[in-house]
Amino acid sequence: MIKFLNINSEKPYIHFQSLYQEALDKGQKGIEAISVSSYNQIKNEVEARYVNLKYISNNDWIFFSNYNSPKASQFESHSQVSILIFWASINTQIRMKAKIFKTSNEFSDEHFQGRTREKNALAISSNQSQIINSFDEVEKNFNETLQVMTSETPRPNFWGGYSFTPYYFEFWQGHENRLNKRHVYEQLGTEWAERFLQP
Repeated sequence: MIKFLNINSEKPYIHFQSLYQEALDKGQKGIEAISVSSYNQIKNEVEARYVNLKYISNNDWIFFSNYNSPKASQFESHSQVSILIFWASINTQIRMKAKIFKTSNEFSDEHFQGRTREKNALAISSNQSQIINSFDEVEKNFNETLQVMTSETPRPNFWGGYSFTPYYFEFWQGHENRLNKRHVYEQLGTEWAERFLQP
């Protein structure tokens, strides 16, 4: 699930919250899963992966990751990302365009301390996306780290939060005969322009 730390009163956020609650009420599994696409300048490629959205705080949408990972490098060199969410329970797709940046150390520390020892052991022991000889190596590093961890083990500086701030939303809702509804909000200065697109 996604934690709403406070409620943004702008139209696209209210629209999102309404659809989120509808999907939650219909038992949507993995409701926090979002696809984040970023640009790899070195390879001139766009890459996408799923992450778990943990918080929405006003206009900040927050997830956590390894700061030494390939996606972290991509965020650093090209801060514009695209987000995609699909909730099959209500046949709804949500597209966003956003700018991404790291959260504060304090916010990352607080989240880290609230996680299980197992999750934190993996965050510490994994060199995310690096090549290994076998999965046994992952398990060995994880178990060794878990054995020496305590409740006081600090968050490593290579792991923490990312926050993205959307400037574009498209809410796509599927209907029979492909009469799909596409409702768009785009931020223009301090205002949100609202319009509909043809299916």
